[in-house]
Amino acid sequence: MTAQFHHVPVLAEPTISGLEIVADGMYLDCTVGGGGHSALMLRAAENVRLIGIDRDEMAIVAASENLKEHGDRVSFWRGNFCEYRPDLNLKFDGILADLGVSSTQFDVAERGFSLRESGDLDMRMDNRQTLTAAEIINHYKEGELADIFFKLGEERLSRRIARQIVEKRPFKTTLELANAISACVPASYRHGRIHPATRTFQALRIAVNRELESLERWLAIAPDWLKPEGKIAVITFHSLEDRIVKHTFREDPRLQVITKKVIIATDEETKANPRSRSAKLRIAQRLSY
Repeated sequence: MTAQFHHVPVLAEPTISGLEIVADGMYLDCTVGGGGHSALMLRAAENVRLIGIDRDEMAIVAASENLKEHGDRVSFWRGNFCEYRPDLNLKFDGILADLGVSSTQFDVAERGFSLRESGDLDMRMDNRQTLTAAEIINHYKEGELADIFFKLGEERLSRRIARQIVEKRPFKTTLELANAISACVPASYRHGRIHPATRTFQALRIAVNRELESLERWLAIAPDWLKPEGKIAVITFHSLEDRIVKHTFREDPRLQVITKKVIIATDEETKANPRSRSAKLRIAQRLSY
């Protein structure tokens, strides 16, 4: 399991430099994944301590292995970051949340995130929860499906796709669903830059894991976990997330925006890691009062 989990940290240099890691500092990685960003944070200064959070058991196991050289300077908490509550006396010098889905979650077909390989319609980040993509696809009403695809996937053909799904269901696998979507859209849509089911799959994943709701709840409480002048960095991968982070940072009286302009990957990084293409980094600082 550990060997399978591979997570290339995106926007690594601007993230670590933007957090301004300090010696003896205490940090929180709210989406630890395989531990890529955490490893860089732990090595950025002497005696850095870190707590890593993830909903995915696979990620926690992998990060525990990948960060074991740092011993008891690292600890872990499994769950949704919006449900985490630090000890009352604990404050962080910096907090990071990388909201991207890891390469492993996409590449392990049985997780249900990939539309190019056949797997169960699952899409759960945390396999302890009951709601799956199959439940949504096979049991939600046509109007509910169309709303999910339009609002969470920004899919302009949401109604057409929802109608096709209701007519053809039940679906058991991701490939069955992806093929059904491809079959109902115009030829120009099928041969576009992205797979015609991409936005629908994004919407399903967000709905299954309540990602936007979790992000909003987390942003409401995370600034209180920071020390004065501590920094919070968030990496997003689609406009819905980025819009929430942008406006929350700007409107939160506890924070001062550090990144006046959003940070994106360089050409060199996108060539080396195509999944960094849509990544956006925003950083804010806790005011001292």
